[in-house]
Amino acid sequence: MLRWLIGGGREPQGLAEKSSVQTIGEEQIQNPYTELLVLKGHQDIVRFLVQIDDCRFASAGDDGIIFLWNAQTGEKLFELHGHTQKITAIAPFSSSDASEEKSNLILTASADKTVIVWDCTTDRQVQKVSCFHSTVKCLTVLQRLDVWLSGGSDLCVWNRKLDLLCKTSHLTDAGISTLVELPKNCVAAAVGKELIIFRLIASSDKSEGWNILEVKRLVDHHDNILSLVSVNDLTFVTGSHVGELIVWDAIDWTMQASECNFWDSSVHPDSQTEIKLSQSPNETSVQHLTCDEECVFAAVGKGIYVYNLQMKRVIACQRTAHDSSVLHIEKLPNRQLISCSEDGSVRIWELREKQQVPAEPVPTGFFNMWGFGRANKQANQAAKKTQENTTMHFLELVGDLIGHSSAVQMFLYFGELGLVTCSADHLIILWKDGERESRLRSLTLFQKLAQNGDLQLKF
Repeated sequence: MLRWLIGGGREPQGLAEKSSVQTIGEEQIQNPYTELLVLKGHQDIVRFLVQIDDCRFASAGDDGIIFLWNAQTGEKLFELHGHTQKITAIAPFSSSDASEEKSNLILTASADKTVIVWDCTTDRQVQKVSCFHSTVKCLTVLQRLDVWLSGGSDLCVWNRKLDLLCKTSHLTDAGISTLVELPKNCVAAAVGKELIIFRLIASSDKSEGWNILEVKRLVDHHDNILSLVSVNDLTFVTGSHVGELIVWDAIDWTMQASECNFWDSSVHPDSQTEIKLSQSPNETSVQHLTCDEECVFAAVGKGIYVYNLQMKRVIACQRTAHDSSVLHIEKLPNRQLISCSEDGSVRIWELREKQQVPAEPVPTGFFNMWGFGRANKQANQAAKKTQENTTMHFLELVGDLIGHSSAVQMFLYFGELGLVTCSADHLIILWKDGERESRLRSLTLFQKLAQNGDLQLKF
């Protein structure tokens, strides 16, 4: 069903005192998402969304069912049954062979210790793997090598036919929580607080022989690594449960920079341990990372932070962007960010610049009080130079999307087709640009009237 969304300020639910979260007025001029389409079908928490192509996506969650949807119309295309427990990971796996007709496949892993390959065109179950000894927590496709990896208590490498090419020995009971591809056939795997670098080695002959070699263990984090993101071929970034963000060299795996002061930028690094102990883990946990070439955008506790890779510091933040932990954050092409939270809200932010106006230096002595003397002149020149060279950034709230009644797990951005969100309320919402949809409806009506001959032009 199609519903109109009227922009308005969010009143935090269940809070006795006024929240410190920034609010927005009823008129959300810069928020285009004034229509929403509610997609129903799931019977439990919807945790995953994955884009299949320009207008299709898949959803999955704790009911073990995968739905395929049309992002333009909201139509349910297929309902895929095959798992007996909740979905734990999902990944697209499109064919990269130019000689073959392109096929859109998706991989799904479940707590039932199976992985299934699905054909998104025919809703057919291509193949099922049931040889896992533990739950697969993450899936990563290496398109260039035409293989995919499954991470759990082991790291396994598979080809498109679902042949097991190689695997590691048992790592830990906790297993691999997340993976990221690195250059030179390497991957970084988060195993608890350790980051393990593996290299995939293909056989020199034409046989299917592969090997996976552990080449390095990085132990710089002090708690479990929750998020990984690849910036480019030279850099990747990790975030931990106690608010540590580390920038790594993707070639030699050395630390380039680190940031641990998300909760208080004035804290001296020497007192970091005491600060960590006094903070609730949920307040400092780096739940999600995304990036562009210049910045890393981090969801830390209830806040969102913009870390500039060249300056090696946080350049903008909203420490209380939501009433509860931020679960997912994405950068849009137009200098905007979208974040979603456990409080059920979805918010749009714009990264803006403003020139810093430094305070005038306080003169000392009689002559300086009246503007005389070299010291005052030099101080004014220094202040002028600082004013010219320093650019401040800030995050401005420009939209508040109110529709879900429970934690919003993640979202997908489809450009002109809109935004898709999934939630613990079992719902998926397709958010639409109201003005664009209105124009399309008017155009469709105009075309129908013209075809039926009901449209009479008067001169």
